[in-house]
Amino acid sequence: MAYTLPFMGRKAIYYDTETTGLKSDTDRIIELAAYDSLEKTSFCTFINPGIPIPKESIEICGITDEMVKDAPDFKTAAKMFVEFCKGEVVLIAHNNDNFDKHFLQAEFSRCGVPLPNYPYIDTLKWAKKYRPDLPKFSLQYLREIYGIEANNAHRALDDVMVLKDIFEKMIGDLTIEDVFILMNKKQGPITQMPFGKHRGEPLEKVPKAYLSWLSKSGALDKEDNLELKKTLTHLSLI
Repeated sequence: MAYTLPFMGRKAIYYDTETTGLKSDTDRIIELAAYDSLEKTSFCTFINPGIPIPKESIEICGITDEMVKDAPDFKTAAKMFVEFCKGEVVLIAHNNDNFDKHFLQAEFSRCGVPLPNYPYIDTLKWAKKYRPDLPKFSLQYLREIYGIEANNAHRALDDVMVLKDIFEKMIGDLTIEDVFILMNKKQGPITQMPFGKHRGEPLEKVPKAYLSWLSKSGALDKEDNLELKKTLTHLSLI
């Protein structure tokens, strides 16, 4: 039986968000950018969040209250973004499933604009799955590994363009459909610690105090780690 996908033939649109913080329920998007890999066009806009930008966020992304004071609100930006992403597309972002997608969903919900049912690719998940030899997977580390020229890190469009170059190198001649098939291919049972200071160690050899700390901290409740949590529970390690 042929493997059919509802998103076959969709074009890749890379995107990124800059935000006032890390919590999608209380923080806001202050910059939204995207790049259409087929049309070779880009989209980028500041967004007035309606709240002050914390000092910590300014130090990271360099976006100030003054820079966004005359920018559109998210409702206006959302309509612009949907127009840019019209047609059959797939949205691609780094750490999408734990960050950018949640912010998009929260912001679209708050402003009352319907968020299209886009399929997504999380390039962080791809890197972790197919480059387990790497010690870390941040966008800037991957940029160095793949020899991509440095630019203005932590600004949305610059990060988008770096991500596009990185991911194209990572997947080689694979198509977007190939990527979806591989990302959704069922993995074997988890037998080794996939991250942290005990990465690569057999699960039974990882100190229980460390596993208990991970559980209590909520790290195992993240979407990426639910299978690990299930395995640790099955083995009575947490």
